[in-house]
Amino acid sequence: MPHITPFEYGLSIPVGGTVVIIWRIRETRTAVTLKKILIPPAGMSTGFCMFAVPDFHIPWSWALIAFATGATLLAWPLVATTKLHRQGAVVMMKRSPAFLVVIFALLAIRFFADGFFSKFLTVPQTAGTFFILAFGMIVCWRGSLFLSYRRLTAQPPAMEPTAITPALDAE
Repeated sequence: MPHITPFEYGLSIPVGGTVVIIWRIRETRTAVTLKKILIPPAGMSTGFCMFAVPDFHIPWSWALIAFATGATLLAWPLVATTKLHRQGAVVMMKRSPAFLVVIFALLAIRFFADGFFSKFLTVPQTAGTFFILAFGMIVCWRGSLFLSYRRLTAQPPAMEPTAITPALDAE
């Protein structure tokens, strides 16, 4: 396994955070679809293939704790700061001013938790544990978006306000 210097590792967290912020800002500019909600967790689930390699193996109890932590503690800020709304016939994501605070807080938690867990786990085990934690967070968040999307699309689109011209009487 190639050796990663502390500088390279420390640099990966802000770079990853910047990518997430740019992606999220772009995401709020386009219509939300079921594909855009469901494909990220489905694509991310392929990461479980890493556990075919013995270096990544962790106890089931650790995996369940990581998933539950991601799905409960870390997902709720994303759920709370992500709101969908109808804009005519399409569903759009409403940008939240608290989003940047949430992303930076999650990055800080990731950074400090990694420093703690790296004392007890190997690098591959830490990666696997954090993957499961992130997967729990994404599944819960996207599940919430899915339910919100279904609620919004079950309703007929709101009528756009139109200019009403007064009827002219010929008399």
